[in-house]
Amino acid sequence: MDAIKKKLSALREEADAAVDRAEAAEAKNKKYEQEILVKDQEIASLQHKLGVLEADLDKTEAKVGELKTAADAGESGRSTNDALSRKVQLLEEELDTSEKTIKETVEKLRQVDVKAEHFERQLQRVEQERDTWEKKWEDMEAKYKNSQKELDELVRSMGDI
Repeated sequence: MDAIKKKLSALREEADAAVDRAEAAEAKNKKYEQEILVKDQEIASLQHKLGVLEADLDKTEAKVGELKTAADAGESGRSTNDALSRKVQLLEEELDTSEKTIKETVEKLRQVDVKAEHFERQLQRVEQERDTWEKKWEDMEAKYKNSQKELDELVRSMGDI
C-alpha cells in the first residue's frame, strides 16, 4: 500500500513538473511570438522608409536632370549659372545622402530578415519542444489514470476482503 502511495506521489510530482515545464515553454513561445511581431513591424516600417527614400531619390534625380539641362541651355548670366550650379551641387549631395541612407536601410532590412529567420527557427524549435512536452504530458496522464484505476481496483479488492 505504501509502495502504491509512493508511486502515486512520484507520478503526481512528475505530472506537476511536466505541467510546469509546459507552462514555461508556452510562456517562452508567447515571448518569441511577441518578438516576431515587433520584428515584423520593424520590417514593415523599414520597407515603408525604403519606398519613401526611393521616391525621394527619383524626385532628386529628376531635379538634378532638370537643373543640368537648365544649366547647359541657359548661359544667360553668370549669377544664374552660379546659383544653378550650387543647386546642382546641393542636390547631388542630397542624392549621395539619400543613396547612403538607402544602402543603410537595405542593410538594416537584411539584418532584420536574418533576425526574423532566426526567430522563426527558434519558434519552430520551441513549438517542437512544446509538442514533445505535450506528448510526455499525455503519456504521464495516461499512466496516472492507469495507476488510479489500479489503485481503485486494489482498494475495492481490499474492501471485499
